[in-house]
Parts: sequence; structure tokens; C-alpha cells
Amino acid sequence: MLKLLFYLVFLLFTQPTTAESMKNELTDYERHVIQNKGTEVPFTGEYYNHKEKGTYTCKQCGESLYRSEDKFDSGCGWPSFDDEIEGKVKRIPDADGRRTEIVCASCGGHLGHVFEGEGFTDKNTRHCVNSISMKFTPDNENNNNINEATPQTETAIFAGGCFWGVEHLLEKEPGVISVESGYIGGHVNEPSYEQVCSGSTGHAEAVEVVFDPKEISYETLAKLFFEIHDPTQVDRQGPDIGNQYRSEIFYTSPEQKQIAEKLVKELENKGYKIATKITPATTFWRAENYHQDYYANKGTQPYCHRYTKRF
Repeated sequence: MLKLLFYLVFLLFTQPTTAESMKNELTDYERHVIQNKGTEVPFTGEYYNHKEKGTYTCKQCGESLYRSEDKFDSGCGWPSFDDEIEGKVKRIPDADGRRTEIVCASCGGHLGHVFEGEGFTDKNTRHCVNSISMKFTPDNENNNNINEATPQTETAIFAGGCFWGVEHLLEKEPGVISVESGYIGGHVNEPSYEQVCSGSTGHAEAVEVVFDPKEISYETLAKLFFEIHDPTQVDRQGPDIGNQYRSEIFYTSPEQKQIAEKLVKELENKGYKIATKITPATTFWRAENYHQDYYANKGTQPYCHRYTKRF
């Protein structure tokens, strides 16, 4: 009997460790994404605007996947990396027959998709990863000061006619970290300017605003948005006519939705017939490089956007 007990203990401590045996307990939503290849809602993930120094690991098995120095902001709504830790991420053809899926090479957990040829960085690669598929381990060095060095940011998305003018006027505000022009609200992936202008994709010309809420509030930005374009015009802004020039707020949190709805009511109480739609954010597709900082590069002023006090 004693001999059998020693044998069982021996088996327990000498069995090889497999990826299956190393899997961590997951919530229902984590299983939906990691095991059933789901996708989290864009702009909602914990690591979308995360800038801390460290390593991103697999939520399911703990294997190291990405380094913070390879992370960049692509404006797509999910964490983006232009490189992975060698041998830790596996590429496989996606079930849709078009894209390339990326999974943890150790446990097979779904991470997202990889895209090439977009020109975001010199490596010309974008790993589009679900935040919920990862955990983050900060670097030990200077870790105590990291929260002071890295500002917490929020993202706002506004569509108010030609994105050149909206971008130009919003990026001047203190507390605004970056403003990028792009397309949102349509049904075509990676639309081109020509496609959007045709009116066939359903996208609106919009801007994605990354800001420091300690310096400027979302409400202040939203008020300014209503004051730099005409929110009463339907599918146009000045001489620009078409559904792509519609007035729309794409909220990234319930709080943003509440603030936007409150401001619309305030304007309606003042007698304005507001056409601005309030819609949950979907994928924001960054516009071509020549659309970014258009007026700053050209040295001119917006032709259909100007400030009009409404609050």
C-alpha cells in the first residue's frame, strides 16, 4: 500500500506540463473571445490606449506575446503591435477566407488578426489584438513612477462634415493629445476616400480625438463640436453635400452617450432643430496620410467650419 502511494505521488509530480494543463480559468466573455474566436467591442478594451512599459501575455496560459515598445496607435479601436515576441504568436488562415488569424502559439487562444501593407510603421505590420485576450506585466524598472509619467487618456469620435475642418479646430484645444481624420459608421472594411465619397459605403468623415480628461472634459469637447459645425443640417455641411458629411457623435462609453444626449436637449430647448445622431462607436478607419493635418500643411483655414457660440 505504501509503495502504491509513493508511485502515485511520483506520477503527480513527474507528468509533463502541457498547454492544456496551464490554462487559466476564464470568464464567459473571455471564453467567447479566446476560445470561440469572438471580438470585443472596439475602443472598450483595457489596453487600447495603454502606454505603460512592460510585456503583454496570453490571458489563457500566461505566455509572453508582445512588448510595449512594439505597440502603436492605429486608430482601429483595438491594441496594435507591429511585431511579436519571436515564436510566441502563430498565424493561421481565418475562417472567412480573407484574413489571417493570430493565436497564442502555446495554447491556441484567439488573439485577433494580423494585417500587412498598411504603412502604419516601418515594419508595415499590424497585429490587431483583443485586449481581453491578454494580461499586462509592467516593467520593474521605474514602475513606481509609471502612473505619473503616463497620462490616462480617453477617446472621442465626432463627425461634422469635412474632417479637415473638424480636425483643425479641435486639435488646438489644451488637453487634446491627438486628432486623426478617418471614416466610421459604414459597412466596408478599410474604405478609401474615393469609396466614401461615392456614398456607397455608409461611412461618415469623422475625427478620432485622444485627450487627457484631467485637462479637458468630454463635455467641453462635445460642446465645441456643436459650435464649430452646423448641427441642424442633414447630410451636408455648407457646400459639401452627401451622407458622408452628416452630423454624428460616435460614443465610446455610456457616460459619453449621456453627455451627448444632454447637450442635444439643451440645444433643442434653445430652439435648434438638431440633426446630430448619437451612435455607439464601431471601427474607426484612419484616412489616407494626405488627409491628416490638411489645413496645417496647406497653410489655409477651413472653408465650411467656423466657431458659433451656442451654449
